[in-house]
Amino acid sequence: MEPLAAARASTGKAQRRVVLASPGNEVAAARLAVPLAAEIGHTDMKRFPDGEFHVRLQTSVRDAEVAIVCTLDRPDEKVLPLLWLAIASHQGGACRVGLVAPYLAYMRQDAIFQPGEICAARHFAELLTRYFDWLVTVDPHLHRIPDLSDIYGTPATAVQAAHAVAAWVQAHVDRPLLVGPDEESRQWVEHIAGLCSGSWTVLRKTRHNAWDVEVTAFESDVRADRTPVLIDDIISTGHTMIAAAHRLLEAGLPRPLCVAVHAVFATDAYSELSAVAADVVTCDTIAHPSNRVELTEPVAAAISTMFDLPLPAATRCLVR
Repeated sequence: MEPLAAARASTGKAQRRVVLASPGNEVAAARLAVPLAAEIGHTDMKRFPDGEFHVRLQTSVRDAEVAIVCTLDRPDEKVLPLLWLAIASHQGGACRVGLVAPYLAYMRQDAIFQPGEICAARHFAELLTRYFDWLVTVDPHLHRIPDLSDIYGTPATAVQAAHAVAAWVQAHVDRPLLVGPDEESRQWVEHIAGLCSGSWTVLRKTRHNAWDVEVTAFESDVRADRTPVLIDDIISTGHTMIAAAHRLLEAGLPRPLCVAVHAVFATDAYSELSAVAADVVTCDTIAHPSNRVELTEPVAAAISTMFDLPLPAATRCLVR
């Protein structure tokens, strides 16, 4: 048995847990620390005048299980400080350093579509795997990559938001009709409809480019006395949801509720979608005014499972 694990077994003492927040993730980290019975670690993270990032741990993480919370929307400005924080934690003697990324970036770039491109999802996974011992995320966009383990070389858990979303729909919507705006949304819509015992359908989408989306093939026999609830994993430009909302209105249904897991909302997407939707509701994976569905409990449970994994035979409580 690894020395630290043997010591824990003999003393029965619980492993110390520390939660660190990447800039902008302080509220989420504080919420997670309570059910995890973890300390909130303090850091000094700032930019030098030349734009380079400086990271300094102000809380000791020696012999601790560390979770760094950093949701990865707008990832390019976040990743380097995140990696510096992971390195500082390893150098500080943490047993393991895990990443809690409620929104996981680059998962939609999951294939090479044209010559000269890269499969960014795989390369991003290789980068994170180098610095983190485990990963917890929420509903990553798994489409052409079936499972996170196919690209991540460390333990990785994808928390499902379906139960929380279904509970919200049941509590707030009378006679819902769950609608997926495209085939990629089928997995979420079908799952949530099963949990709600509700009616559901999926539309067909043709994407001409990131900003030009056409939605067709609505089932004409769907009853108009239902409240349409458009469901998807990510709202980015919002054009898919907007096109789907217009299609529902053309079919004689009322303005839909739009529900998504991840509130990416590029440029004016939120205001444009709000103009055609009865309401816009998202999970709290990315802080946004539309957040109405809280996922602290399932995310904390997934992190706790990672904390409780046996330490590897080779000690991780060493400075890298």
